[in-house]
Amino acid sequence: MQITVSAGKGGTGKTTVATNLALALRKEYDVEFLDCDVEEPDAGIFLKPDFESSQPVNIKIPEVSDEICTYCGQCSDACEFNAIATFGENVLVYPELCHGCGLCSLVCPVDAIKEKDKKIGEIRMGKAGAIDYYEGDLIVGEPMATPIIKELKKKTSHDRVSILDSPPGTACPVIESLHGSDFALLVTEPTPFGLHDLKLSVDVAREIGVPVGVVINRDGIGDANVERYCKEENIPILLKIPNDREIAELYSNGIPFLDRLDGWKEKFLQLFKRVERLAEEERETSEKGGSNLGKSEETQTSKP
Repeated sequence: MQITVSAGKGGTGKTTVATNLALALRKEYDVEFLDCDVEEPDAGIFLKPDFESSQPVNIKIPEVSDEICTYCGQCSDACEFNAIATFGENVLVYPELCHGCGLCSLVCPVDAIKEKDKKIGEIRMGKAGAIDYYEGDLIVGEPMATPIIKELKKKTSHDRVSILDSPPGTACPVIESLHGSDFALLVTEPTPFGLHDLKLSVDVAREIGVPVGVVINRDGIGDANVERYCKEENIPILLKIPNDREIAELYSNGIPFLDRLDGWKEKFLQLFKRVERLAEEERETSEKGGSNLGKSEETQTSKP
């Protein structure tokens, strides 16, 4: 079971939901946690892992031999990202634009281009109690998070519950985090900004074929438009977390509220059971040639 916790809007509470869900499951399930927000991994603040090892993440960038190159320009013509350019008898490589696809070396007619490794970040591995913990960390100034997320996801196991804490937004890193997941747990807040970005997240998840459910964080502020939208789209609201000062104070001190407030472990366990059931329904429907993609008639909520 692979669950990606995502949110179009940054600061909505996806890390809060992802970490508390992992903690709720740790005694009854074999759980692994992947912090895919590689530009600013912060799940470790709450799960407090002991890191045991790390590994670099590299991409391949071109290195041109001036002795062999004929300056034909085929490499720069082929590059979709303008990462290599030919000017007269000069070839310039822009590593910050390179996506490491290797096309330039493939099209070179004289084999003048070799590839070398460029480190863009690393993956750290450890244990957070009973939870296997992995996080990616992009080097400051590097523009591409997706290769790190792709490498990070190779750590997932098919016989475990894998919880992925996605980056915010709806760009390529989010799509990579969602790809291959059994379920997208979308966290939002009942505000116009929350609704706007929830709609974008729903569109992305449905486009790549991942069923969705919603968690409303800071419930009690804003308006009812998020719930109205979910009802119109038949998207299940699986949990509501109130706009509570005590929860906020615990969060600001790096303490998961599940460990301090009564009843929340049971609510997150119920959340997982609902996600498990909805994902199974989607698999069964897909095998029959159809798809619900989060369009369950049932909308369940949980209040404190």
